[in-house]
Amino acid sequence: MTISLYDATIPTYLQITNACLAQLEKAQAWCTETNTAEQDIVQSRIIEDMYPLAYQIKSVHTHSVGALEGLKQGVFSPNMDEAPGDLAGLKSKLQAAVDYLQNVDKDELNGRVGAPMRFEFKDYNLPFTAETFLFSFSQPNFYFHATTAYDLLRAKGVPVGKLDFLGALQIQQ
Repeated sequence: MTISLYDATIPTYLQITNACLAQLEKAQAWCTETNTAEQDIVQSRIIEDMYPLAYQIKSVHTHSVGALEGLKQGVFSPNMDEAPGDLAGLKSKLQAAVDYLQNVDKDELNGRVGAPMRFEFKDYNLPFTAETFLFSFSQPNFYFHATTAYDLLRAKGVPVGKLDFLGALQIQQ
C-alpha cells in the first residue's frame, strides 16, 4: 500500500495541534483554579536561553500551516513575528491552524510530491523536495515545539500527561 503526502502529514498535524489546544485549555483552567498568572505559563522556559511557551505554540502553527503555505510558494522562511502574549491568543493561533489543516486540499498537496522546495533564513539556503522538506525539516520541528510546549506546561504543574500530548488517536473504526 502506498501512503500519500497528505496521509503522512495532515492527520498527525491535526491530532497534535488539537492536543496542544486542549493542553492550553487545561492550562487556562489550572491558572484560574490555582490563582496562577497566565504570564507565568506563557513566558515559561525550561532554561534561560530557550524560547518561552508562547514561541513553542507559535512554532506548532509555523511548522504545520507555514510549512504547507511554503510548499505552495516553493520557499519557506521562519515566521519571526511575535507570538501571542496570552493563552487566549495562543489558543486562537492553534484554532486557526486546525481550521486551515481541516481544509487542505488532498489532491493539491499530493501533487506537490517531487516539487522543488527551499528553506531560506538570512543567508542560509537549503534545497529540498516538498516531501523531504516536510519529513526531514518541518515535521521534526513541529514535534519538537509541540513536545517542548507540553514539557513546559508539565514542569509548571499543569495537570497534563502522555494522553494529553497524544490527543485523539486515529483508531480503526
